[in-house]
Amino acid sequence: MWLSEFEIVLRDRVIPSGAIRIENGLVAEVRDEPVDDADIVGGGRLLLPGFIDMHGDMVEREVEPRSGVHVPMEIGIAELDKRLASCGVTTAYAALSFIGASATAALLRSEEHTSAIIETIAGLKDELLVDHRIHARFEVTFTAAVGVLERLMDAGRLHLVSLMDHTPGQGQYRDVELYIARLAKDRGMSIADVSEIVGKRMADRNGYSGVLGTLQNLSAFARARGIVLASHDDDTLEKVEFVHGLGTVLSEFPVTLQAAQEARRLGMYTAMGAPNALRGESYSGNLSARQAYQAGLLDMLASDYHPASILPALLGLADLGEGGLVAAAALTSANPAKALGLGDRGAIEPGLLADLVVADRRPVARVRATFRAGRMIYGDGTLTR
Repeated sequence: MWLSEFEIVLRDRVIPSGAIRIENGLVAEVRDEPVDDADIVGGGRLLLPGFIDMHGDMVEREVEPRSGVHVPMEIGIAELDKRLASCGVTTAYAALSFIGASATAALLRSEEHTSAIIETIAGLKDELLVDHRIHARFEVTFTAAVGVLERLMDAGRLHLVSLMDHTPGQGQYRDVELYIARLAKDRGMSIADVSEIVGKRMADRNGYSGVLGTLQNLSAFARARGIVLASHDDDTLEKVEFVHGLGTVLSEFPVTLQAAQEARRLGMYTAMGAPNALRGESYSGNLSARQAYQAGLLDMLASDYHPASILPALLGLADLGEGGLVAAAALTSANPAKALGLGDRGAIEPGLLADLVVADRRPVARVRATFRAGRMIYGDGTLTR
């Protein structure tokens, strides 16, 4: 199958109007000029490598769209699958948390509920449009989840494990007053009542050093099974050095420029949210993805909570950096493929999976079609055959 008359973004350059041939799900040939009698004619549209989304929080809300309202997991996952495909995502890492029964949103992120989502995704894998993988988020304040994580790793269910601590006063919630104000608004509680709850959480916090042995054992367990380790919300040089010592290779959503700089010095990859890059600021008042990109400290863009942000964020960053489309596209393809060990995808070149995104830049940045392994998994009817 030939796709012709596309602006093709390669690993090292952009072809203004070229063509690619797909055979057996792989890119078989790339040409610098259009071909006659192509199966699909792009009319000058953009052709990008399929988006590899290493952190998406959406699945939990798809299976519980309102608090206490549950839909069958198969329905929620299938609907999210369609949405991801329509946003250009061809490989998706569902970010799923494990917290204790006494924590907020206990059912949504309980061991049982999260494990059930993982098993459902595994059972549907061959029926879904997108290649779905699991990104397990390990809250270091809940060490009881270690046994569940190890069981899932042994079963081959997990593909990425992130270490995180959401206790207020550090990390993502360094600004305690802002955190309290937002939590009070979200829960409809008084500032005084929320302050009491937050104060207790802060007093009970052991932090990473208090569970050093547990983290060392978990990290060794993951690395022995070839599972990539990440750290979430790095905010200080000390924390980056600590998690790097555990074997983490990826700093997820660093919240300060200094943390991102230290991650880069130590050879770690960095990832930030597409909504942050699109808006130009973090909703928590932390590091801007645009600032990180302009400083040469951003390696990956993730959907975080809004997959439709990926394409416009990518295009916006392409206008900011010297590397243009090539460098910006790598944030959602070549770089995550390399960091996550996905050697069969991440670029438009012969021998790699034909995971592709057809997009318009104007008047609104939008995905027109998505191909996974050469098969169109989303199309809005605008491509000419």
